[in-house]
Amino acid sequence: MRCHPIAVVVAMLSTLAAQETMPATTLLGAKEHTYRWVPGFARLADGKEFGNMHGCLVVDRAGNVLCNTDTEHAVIVFSPEGKVLRSWGKDFRGGLHGMCLREEDGKEVLYLAHHGRHEIVKTTIDGEVQWTLGWPQASGIYENEGQYNPTAVAVGPDGRIFAADGYGKSWVHLYDKERKYVKSFGGPGNGPGKMQTPHGLWLDTRGKEPLLLVCDRENHRLQWFTMDGEHVRTMDKDLRRPCNVALRPDGGLAVADLAGRITLLDKDDKLVTHLGDNPAEKLRARNDVKRDQWKDGEFLSPHGIAVDKSGAIYVMDWNFLGRLSKLVPEPVEAIESGK
Repeated sequence: MRCHPIAVVVAMLSTLAAQETMPATTLLGAKEHTYRWVPGFARLADGKEFGNMHGCLVVDRAGNVLCNTDTEHAVIVFSPEGKVLRSWGKDFRGGLHGMCLREEDGKEVLYLAHHGRHEIVKTTIDGEVQWTLGWPQASGIYENEGQYNPTAVAVGPDGRIFAADGYGKSWVHLYDKERKYVKSFGGPGNGPGKMQTPHGLWLDTRGKEPLLLVCDRENHRLQWFTMDGEHVRTMDKDLRRPCNVALRPDGGLAVADLAGRITLLDKDDKLVTHLGDNPAEKLRARNDVKRDQWKDGEFLSPHGIAVDKSGAIYVMDWNFLGRLSKLVPEPVEAIESGK
């Protein structure tokens, strides 16, 4: 059966149009640290926006991603494919900023930092409040709770709690497992152990002894401390404004840099590469960038970051509409074959 010439042309044009509308593969990084940007990840089917994202990301043991927003959906749970599974947190609207996921007695629990409520909160994985921890009045640093604006929380192996006052007076406060105040360390400054916006916290268990990693954002560095708050070391190379970190399967770190990029460090905390560095400085570290200025492969204001067991990286941009992106490791053989 012969095809009519016009039908052939129409078919060809339709194929070309389909190819033009298909998202191009966007690769970031290099060699064994190459990632594929997943286009259209985490979008709502009705076209609505998630609302302001200004917090953290964690991945639960099922592989789902928990993400903060400033809306009444303070915690949104996404599948690895970006589908919204559920949400909760109406009472946490406006200020839920830090999350620490921990397993206790076989169950996953969350420790939350809420700068609007000036407190640390422990909840179940579904948001049922277990307890709250208010401002550290015993420290003598604050005149009232309004001066205390925690941005991050971490928990030591023995249950001790660290709370970072990133949007307040730049101290980290230490409590024992019973939530009794122990001490404060850090404080404003740029010398070793001092801080300017201790924005994110992470428990580093890669060495012989656990250490507390502090994202000392406005000093453009990472700092490590003992479980008693003693300064150990500093990494201040190749970083702009680090907000949060996540552990990669190879033992290296992925750093969310508010100034428009993700930084990968190796297991010795040396630079591997940068991902998605935004070439437009005017779009970096801004909350008001509209959707028509977003581009696949370019970050705006990376604020939260998480890595799953497969090595996929999830990134939250600080943005008034809400932007969540996913990067998938690209096998070296696929890159070399051009697939």
